[in-house]
Formats: sequence, C-alpha cells, structure tokens
Amino acid sequence: MKKAFKLILIFSVLFSIFMKLSPAHAAPVYEPPYAKWGKIAVEKTKEQYPQADIIDYLHIGREWKSTNVAVEKFKLWLRVKSGTREFGVFVNVEFEPSTDRYLGISYRETDR
Repeated sequence: MKKAFKLILIFSVLFSIFMKLSPAHAAPVYEPPYAKWGKIAVEKTKEQYPQADIIDYLHIGREWKSTNVAVEKFKLWLRVKSGTREFGVFVNVEFEPSTDRYLGISYRETDR
C-alpha cells in the first residue's frame, strides 16, 4: 500500500511539473503569411454584412497587381442571421508587401 501511494505521489508531482512547463516549451504556433490580411478580410466583411454570420473561410491565394502592390484573395461563406439565405463573398485585400500597409478591400457576392 505504501509503495502504491509513493508511486501515485511521484506521478502526480511529475505530472504537475510537466503541465506547468509544457506551455512555455511548446512549439510555436505557425501563422501563415496571409493571416494578417485574412483577419482584416473577416473584420471588414462583418462590417459590410452585419446581418450575416461568416460560417466558412478560404484563402485563395496572392496575386501581384504591380511590383509594389499585392492582393490576398479570400472566399467567405455567409449565412443571414434569420437563416433564410446563404451566399459567398469573394474578398480582395490590397496592400504593400514592403511596408505591410493596407490599401483597400473589395467584395463580390456569389451564390456558389
């Protein structure tokens, strides 16, 4: 009985130490390069369509408009809060990659 108690005590102490150390030593979470622009796309789309919830998110890719201006392209799927309609919105976020400066956003609705 004493042996079992000692093993449980040792295990609980080691487990406690491990749980305290693991977050600090965990691998960093990978954030893709388009994440900043995706957050902006979601925030601005919520402002543009306050009557709808965003229920899906797709990063399409990056295109270059010129040597200094890039466009991150997203497709968001929205559901009207009353539940009567769902639709897609293609969202293009323009920015300067060299300065990370936001330039603008455009929306195009789709039923697909």
